[in-house]
Amino acid sequence: MNAGPDDFEVIRSEVRRLCDKFGNEYWRGLEPSGYPEEFVAELTAHGWLGSLIPEQYGGGGLSLAGASVIVEEISASGGNPSACHAQMYVMGTLLRHGSEQQKQQYLPQVADGRKRLQAFGVTEPTAGSETTAIRTRAERDGDTWRINGQKIWTSRALYSDLMILLARTTPADEVDNRIDGLSVFLIELRGDDGELVPGLTINPIPTMMNHSTTEVFFDDVVVPGEALVGTEGRGFRHILDGMNAERILIAAECVGDGRFFLEIASDYAKGREVFGRPIGMNQGVAFPLARAYTNLQAADLMRWKAANLFDAAQPCGAEANMAKLLASEASWEAGNAALNTHGGFGFAVEYDIERKFRETRLYQVAPINNNLVLAFVAQKCLGLPKSY
Repeated sequence: MNAGPDDFEVIRSEVRRLCDKFGNEYWRGLEPSGYPEEFVAELTAHGWLGSLIPEQYGGGGLSLAGASVIVEEISASGGNPSACHAQMYVMGTLLRHGSEQQKQQYLPQVADGRKRLQAFGVTEPTAGSETTAIRTRAERDGDTWRINGQKIWTSRALYSDLMILLARTTPADEVDNRIDGLSVFLIELRGDDGELVPGLTINPIPTMMNHSTTEVFFDDVVVPGEALVGTEGRGFRHILDGMNAERILIAAECVGDGRFFLEIASDYAKGREVFGRPIGMNQGVAFPLARAYTNLQAADLMRWKAANLFDAAQPCGAEANMAKLLASEASWEAGNAALNTHGGFGFAVEYDIERKFRETRLYQVAPINNNLVLAFVAQKCLGLPKSY
């Protein structure tokens, strides 16, 4: 990776050149649940998956804005960056709150691909978006921690060597504030033989999109004391910055999805003739595409505002959430317009609209439901009473 922190156009061209080696046929061939092993290896070899890791630890030292360009371009090329974004934002918790020993031990290995850090264990079946209600426990046992519980929607855990895990270390009824008593751990998922560590079970969850997501069970999983990241009991606070980064990267992915939809739909509308004229001459075709383009551009502005605030170490929770909401809705609108433009062909696998349609729909629900974003904005930005 030769691009500097501000060389966004260089990043775009270099990432697109790499993506061109993996066309729509490649992604189509991975359906319904294949992991893009070759693509991830290629990105890693060129330094893109280590883009947010500082140069002193072997990474690219890019800004979050620069990293967002990477995932946007993957989406715009027709690819699925879900196997890429997690490693970018998950390691941020380690970078900001880990000890120097932890960073020196793991970040260089993540940067060069010796270890993959793609698993973020937070959500649980009974907690959902209510993170402070998680039940997974980590209890001290001499010089180690013993972990018991379950996580769900832990994407790419089957293909990860490391996991950032949020667990309760102090029972909820023993803390005054519900965000206290939660701690973050960096755990090794596999032993030297490559097998899962004792007590750990990972089951894939088939879904309507290829997202490699899983449920993870911890049954007396023992991890060393030094697996604790940051300060015990302050784990919820430690992961907040990572959540903002995640929302900004997802917004960029959705912008890329929207670009993909609008590019292929516009080309099709110019070339497809019905009743002796291109269908793009009809306002019933042209206006929905133009409206989707307009809304996508507006969402992109919020994405850049949020990314710039994040990189300036300024508060950006509202902007990150709004960027994710606006971009996810704009990409979905673009997908609908592209589907309508293609008519019946939009449902054909070979046109790739139906695949990207399923992929981009996810982001109105994850990593946070858009209704929760609205609740956040109502409370934090408008001063309305808290609704949850």
